[in-house]
Amino acid sequence: MPSDSAVRIVWIYPDLLSTYGDQGNVLILEQRARRRGIPVETVHVRSADPVPDSGDIYLIGGGEDRPQILAAERLRRDGGLARAIDRGAALLAVCAGYQIMGSTFGGEEGQPVAGIGLLDIESTRGPARAVGELAAEVDTGLGGHILSGFENHMGVTRLGPGVRPLSRTIVGTGNGDGTEGCHAGKIVGTYLHGPALARNHWLADVFLGWVTGPLAPLDDAWHERLRAERLKAVLPA
Repeated sequence: MPSDSAVRIVWIYPDLLSTYGDQGNVLILEQRARRRGIPVETVHVRSADPVPDSGDIYLIGGGEDRPQILAAERLRRDGGLARAIDRGAALLAVCAGYQIMGSTFGGEEGQPVAGIGLLDIESTRGPARAVGELAAEVDTGLGGHILSGFENHMGVTRLGPGVRPLSRTIVGTGNGDGTEGCHAGKIVGTYLHGPALARNHWLADVFLGWVTGPLAPLDDAWHERLRAERLKAVLPA
């Protein structure tokens, strides 16, 4: 990308889906770009507004059942996110937002609700709520790090052949089958709050690198201290 071009970040439906600090993912991306001298433009798209298809990185967070259903309905009608992904934009989808990206997810009474079909996944309601810290080994295709975050959901997600697991769980529930999240192309889905990119700064750099190319290194001592503290609290000694 040209040095004078701004990375365009689009935060989708903060009025419907933004629990457990998910908007922090936007802040981390902005900060890590600006620390490298990369200009950033951020658009907050409320649920009554059209989703622009000209962004570089899209983010959507978690929320309750009714807002999740409304968000899915509006994204299907709008089509802007799907058009952006078709032309090569990146997407981080968290929890309810993750489920929306699949073909179906569980509604308020567990009934199947149509997603928007950007990921080859299906989600249903599980037998019990998964709440607490999670640690997982990330797919080597995304760097092979240890993923750290907080989950609070009742979802069980089946991955189809069109996606790869984001990680394999060490502690926690994730998708419910020993994996957590998934990825395909420039789309990453995860159940993890925290926010996820504050806990996993390397993942923020994956998204920025998809837009800008190779990134200059940063002093990440603060992020590493946070990660070490969280992982020490949950991983077996």
